Parts: sequence; C-alpha cells; structure tokens
Amino acid sequence: MYALKRDKKEEEDGGAAIVAIFEHLEKTTVLQEARVFNESPINPRKCAHILTKVIYLLNQGEQLGTVEATETFFAMTKLFQSSDPIIRRLVYLCIKEMATVAEDVIIVTSSLTKDMTGKEEQYRPAAIRALCTITDGGMLQAIERYMKQAIVDKNSSVSSAALVSSLHLMQSSPDVIKRWVNEAQEAVNADNHMVQYHALGLLYQIRKNDRLAISKLLTKYTRTTLKSPYAVCLLIRIASKLIEDDDAGPESPHFAFIEGCLRHKSEAVIYEAAHAIVNLRSTTPRELAPAVSVLQLFCSSPKPTLRFAAVKTLNKVAMTHPAAVTACNIDLENLITDTNRNIATLAITTLLKTGSESSVDRLMKQIGSFMSEISDEFKVVVVHSIRSLCQKFPRKHSVLMNFLSGILRDEGGFEYKRAIVDTIVNIIEDSPDGKEAGLAHLCEFIEDCEHTSLGVKVLHLLGKEGPRTSQPCKYIRYIYNRLILENAHVRAAAVSSLAKFGAHCEDLLPNVSVLLQRSLLDTDDEVRDRATYYLHLLAQKQKAIYSQYILNGLQVSIVGLEKALHQYTLEPSEAPFDIKSVPLATPTNLPHEDKKTDIPVIGKTKEKVAASRQDIFAEQLSGVSELSGLGLGPLFKSSLPTELTESETEFVVRCIKHTFARHIVLQFDCTNTLCDQVLENVYVQVEPSEGFQVVAYAPCPRLQYGTPGTTYACLSLPADPLQVTGTFGNTLKYLVKDCDPNSGEPDDDEGYEDEYVLEDLDVLLSDHIQKVLKTNFSAAWEEVTPTNELEDTYAFNLKTLEDAVKNICHFLGMQPLFKIQPWTQSRTSATSLECSPASVPTKSENNLHVLLFACSWGTL
Repeated sequence: MYALKRDKKEEEDGGAAIVAIFEHLEKTTVLQEARVFNESPINPRKCAHILTKVIYLLNQGEQLGTVEATETFFAMTKLFQSSDPIIRRLVYLCIKEMATVAEDVIIVTSSLTKDMTGKEEQYRPAAIRALCTITDGGMLQAIERYMKQAIVDKNSSVSSAALVSSLHLMQSSPDVIKRWVNEAQEAVNADNHMVQYHALGLLYQIRKNDRLAISKLLTKYTRTTLKSPYAVCLLIRIASKLIEDDDAGPESPHFAFIEGCLRHKSEAVIYEAAHAIVNLRSTTPRELAPAVSVLQLFCSSPKPTLRFAAVKTLNKVAMTHPAAVTACNIDLENLITDTNRNIATLAITTLLKTGSESSVDRLMKQIGSFMSEISDEFKVVVVHSIRSLCQKFPRKHSVLMNFLSGILRDEGGFEYKRAIVDTIVNIIEDSPDGKEAGLAHLCEFIEDCEHTSLGVKVLHLLGKEGPRTSQPCKYIRYIYNRLILENAHVRAAAVSSLAKFGAHCEDLLPNVSVLLQRSLLDTDDEVRDRATYYLHLLAQKQKAIYSQYILNGLQVSIVGLEKALHQYTLEPSEAPFDIKSVPLATPTNLPHEDKKTDIPVIGKTKEKVAASRQDIFAEQLSGVSELSGLGLGPLFKSSLPTELTESETEFVVRCIKHTFARHIVLQFDCTNTLCDQVLENVYVQVEPSEGFQVVAYAPCPRLQYGTPGTTYACLSLPADPLQVTGTFGNTLKYLVKDCDPNSGEPDDDEGYEDEYVLEDLDVLLSDHIQKVLKTNFSAAWEEVTPTNELEDTYAFNLKTLEDAVKNICHFLGMQPLFKIQPWTQSRTSATSLECSPASVPTKSENNLHVLLFACSWGTL
C-alpha cells in the first residue's frame, strides 16, 4: 500500500497541503503525462498520481474535448492489466467521469462485467457503479441477470451498489428496472441498514406513480419493524408526502405512524418525525405539541447536531405557530450562550418571535454581545427577525432602531447592510413616531456608504418622507453632500430628492432652486438633464404639476412606453407624443400586502425590465386583425380569468376581460375535450346588457382536441360613465366536423352548425378601476377635485376590519393605502385595531368610513 497517510494536522487544515500539489495543473501537461499508461510494465505509483490529477481537473470543471477524452480513456483501459486495488478503483472513477465525453466507452463493458462477477470483493461494488454509468437501455438487458444477483448478494457493499445504480437507471430504463421488484423486496429484509434503506428507496421509485401501490407499501412496512433508521426516515417522508397529496391532515392513518415514530429509539427517526409533523400544512397547535416537546428535549442534548436541528426547526415553527414554541423559551434562553454561534443565533431569533414585549430589551443586549462573532448569513437572519419584531411590538421601535443603527456602523457585506436598511425603512413606514429617528440614522449611514444602490434607496426615501417631517430643512445638507462627493448615479438620485423638497415645501423652494442650478454644469448628462427638468417644473409653481411630475412621477408601464415611443418614431407625425397612449403600470408589491421576512434569494438582478401580464395581453390584442381598426387605444386593465364552464364538461371556456377607454374586449380561451370532433369558426355570441353594444367578433378558425384556442368579442361601453356594469349572456357557436381520434383529420368537409350555452359573465365596477401605486398619496388626494367625487352606500355583514378590507378590495378593485396591524391586548383586556400610520376610531360606524378614505383608485 503506497498511499500516503495524512497526519492529524493536515486533517485539521482541510487537506490544504494536498490540494496545493494540484493547484497549478495544466490540462495539456496532464494529458501528455497520461501516455505513461501505455508503458510496460505499469508503474502503479506513477499511474495513480496521474489518474488523481485527471480526476482533480475534471472535478474542477475542466472541459476535455471529445478527442482528448477518448485518447485518455483508451490509454487508461490498459491499466486493467494491473491488479493493484488503488489503480483499479481510480480507473473506475475515471470511467464514470468520462462516460459522457469520450467515445466508444462501451468497450470496457466486458472488463467491468468480469470485475462485477469476479471473486475480488473490493472490485465488485465500484465495477457495478461504473458499468451502470456507461450502460444504456439497449445494453441493460445483457447484464440484467448479473444485476438481479448483485441486488440480493450477501455482501452488503455489492447489494447497495446494485440498488443505488438501479435507482439511477430508473430515469433511462424504468421498464427494465420494474422487473426487479422481487429482488428489491428481498433486499428490504436484509440485516444491513444501508441495504434496507436503498432497497426501500428503489421500491418507492418503481411504484411512485401508483398511489394505491404506495399506500400498500406504507401499510406493509409500517406494521413491521424495520431495522434501518434510514429506512424508517424514508417511510416518514413517503407518509408525509402522501398526506399532503391527499390533503388528509392529522385524520390520515399515516399520521398515526409518524406520531408513533416520535418514540423511536433512533434520534434520527425521532427528529425526522418531528420535522415532518411541523411541516404539514394542516397541523394545529394540538398536533404540534408532541413534536415540539421532542424538539425541546433535543435543545438540551450534548450533541451539537441535535441542538442545531432542534432550534432550526423550532425557528421555523415560530413563524406560523409562535404560541406553540413559547413553552421552549427557557431552553432556548440557555442556548444563547452556546459555544456554537450558529445555534445561539437561531435560538435568539426564535425568542424574538415568541418572546413578550418586556423581554425585548434584554434580548437586544444579548444579541449585541455576539453579533461580531457570527457570519453575515446569520446576521441577516437576526435582522429579519428584528423586522418581524417591529411589526409585533410597534412601541419598541426606539430600542430596535438604536440597535439597528449600531450594527449599521459595523463591518459587513452588501446583503447584510441591505437587510438593515430595509428593516429601518420598514419601521419608518409603519411607525410614524420612529420616522425622524430612522431618517437621521440613514442620513449618517449614507455619509460613508460604499454601496451605490443603498445610497440611491436612502435618497429616494429622504425625498419621499423628509418633506413631511417637522424640520425638513435639516435633511438638505445630507442630500447636497451627495451632490458634491458621490458618483453620477447617486448625484442623479440626490437631484430628484431635492426637487421633492422644493415641490412640497414652499419656503425651501428658493434654496432648492439655487442648489439645483449648481448641477446644471455637472459632468454627467443624466444629472444635468434631471436638474434642468426639475428646475423648469418648479418654476411653474403649480401644485397639480408638482404632484403629477415630481411627487408621484409617471405611472406608466416601462415596456409599454418603450413600444409606444418606438411606434411613434416609425410613423412620423407633427403631433407631439401623447403620454396617455401608454398603458398604466400595475404595482407588483402593494402597500397592504404583508412583507416577507424570509431571507431573500441572492442572485443577479435582471438587466432588462420584464414585461408585465398587462403588457403581454396588450401585445396579443394588437395582433388580432379584427380589433386593430377599432381605435381601442391603450389597454387600461386586464382581469383575472373567469370560468364559464365546469372543468369536466366537453368544452372548457374561461374569459378574461380587457378594459379600454371606450371599449371592453372579452377574451374567451376555449379547449375542446372531445377527441372525435374538430370545431371550426368558433366564437362566443354575447348578449350584452343595456347600453353595451357588440362591435366586432374575432372567431377562432379551428379548435382541435386538447389544443387551446382563443376567440374575442369587442363591445362598446355605454355613454353614461356611471353605467359600466352588467351581466352578459354567452353562447359558444361553432361548426362541428367528426374526425378520426388518432389522426385528427375530419371525416367530411361539410359538418353542421351547433352551439353550447355558457355561464353568464358579470362586468363589475372593479373591471374599470386600476390599482396605481402613488408614492405621495396626500399630494394625489389634494389634486382630485370635487367634480371627480362619487358617493354610494354599501352594506357589509363583517366582524373585523381586515375582512372589510378584503371585501372592498375585491368588490371595488381598490387597494388599501395603509397596512392594518392588530394592537397587543392591553391590561384591561380591551382590544382595538390600528390602521398605521393613521389610527382608526374604535367605533364600528367610523371604521368603515376611514377605511374607504384610505383607498386609492385608478381612472375610469
């Protein structure tokens, strides 16, 4: 045995000394050295070293050409003449790595088959894995007999290798592998734990498309005691997946098996059962209690892996059922001082979700003691937990704000800094009392901020919130410093922020104009153009212009604006470009939606703005010839699909309503579920309500079996702008031709006319209201004149303000301006609701009035 033994020091440093030997390898040099394989006699030590280099290059992502890989592969096959065990095992590894690159790798099949069926036990498992890697579906039957024997082999390594290889072959040759069920069932009864686990996995893969067979598999093996804890863990995962697919919940008989595994003698099985229970969607705190008790015991385990697994799972439970984890608070507090800082971080973030308001100060001090000792990844977890804590205890925003401002000054990466800034911004938007303190901390942050995107974000926030503070002039200095000291992107954002101060505060307008004039000579054209643009608007001294072009900006689709400008350049006209021809932008993240507290996925930002759903529909409608000459104008809104038939009927039809300025287009998506019929000239005849008039139909020429088709109906809106709702009758009309179910070709050319009655379609008020995100709602509200005001009375039989918000949003198509948060229960046990940032009166008759006031609307 010539392998070099690594000493303890090398094991501790991760084998850095060994890796350094292969650090500067070149592919050409290694491939030239591979010619040594052709020499006779074979030098085992030298060949093993070269094989290791080849494997290292392949695992580092080095790409070998087909010719290079084939030459190296055939030279390597000469090494089968050596009986050295290390050489043989390295050859097996190289065969698996080159199987998809080199040509004619099938030539080593006989050598691998010989090793697979030979007497050398240490060759057989690796030979099976290598052979199955290069075997395709046609060659598999030639070795089927050997594979069946290997699955039930007495040697556990051989049996496991055959079972795992069979699992991989299921992807390419499932029909052949399904014939090995008897051998797999026999292997499940083996004494070796890994063989039992792999055999059960193969049985599941063979039967996974048959729900009844999977249920029988579970019933069979849950009644018997499997020796392998890994196999039991797999049974738990199969059972939990079956429960989720059936949407059965705790009432499922398989749930009893999972709960019984909480009393298993193996710690791995106990944790797997607890993990499965807490991840089921339909579990209640009552079903969670046994799993939480087990995880609580694991928190005091001497094994760090169990403590980490338990606290990580409890952290996840605390997101949905914080009350169920409250019983573990004492054990979690003991983990705050754990030597493993990852465990301590998860423990503290779990306590932040389950603790009381009185414990916030103490927890903040404990967090601050070890924040510098953990990685940025776990720091982000802590910051996101603090964000959820701010929403839970709004009166503690000052303590949390001070902590966030402290860690904002510490060293850290971009994701960590961005999480802190986002949390402070969240506090500023949700807690009016913490607005000025938060803005002050962010102003100090951008003085030394090295991240351009964060600086731009803070400047945008200063322009939005700064003018509405008690002393807006104190933020001007921080913004102007950015105009002097920062790069072009930040300077451009600073110009826009200064313009908002001038538009909102009349007393600051002269000073802001002077500062903007200094940017007219900036070296960057974007900064100069913005300064010129805003100076011209501010000189108008009209609030309507301020609101439309400075405080709120353009609410148009970027993709739609690009297309409209391109079309304007293709068709020269003396008339100026009309911005009203561009469709409105639909907001993606509405202010009333709960903000996610999960860790964001880190990835590259999209360089090109993706087209929205409305932009896609606008492009589709522009391509319909029957609608192109009607002068529809820009698309105002597209509704969600409305089903006009049941999903089991012979024709499936759903409708999407597209609203324009003077028209409404009904898009009918139709699917033919009859394999022996072809429909031609398909359209939906609409019977409109009073005031509406059908203008044009765009039929679908041909509707084949299983292939969706689309037909359109265009209707003009009533002259009265208040009469925009109604109920339309719909009838699907078409020409039927019988056809061959296999080919889809019609039997004759004539056919016959037929029709199919659909459900009625309601055009609602919400179809004419667009959700537009106004960054400065107060300015937009003041811009609305009394002539645009409509008043009506609605009755809702609702118990909570949250239900009222949902119903009004659904019925009127509006969006709430503020996020509604429940107050914590006071000492007098009296509960009330808060509509942040403006409080809502406690009387029920006033709640609805304030709620309607806090809704934004689009344009009819």
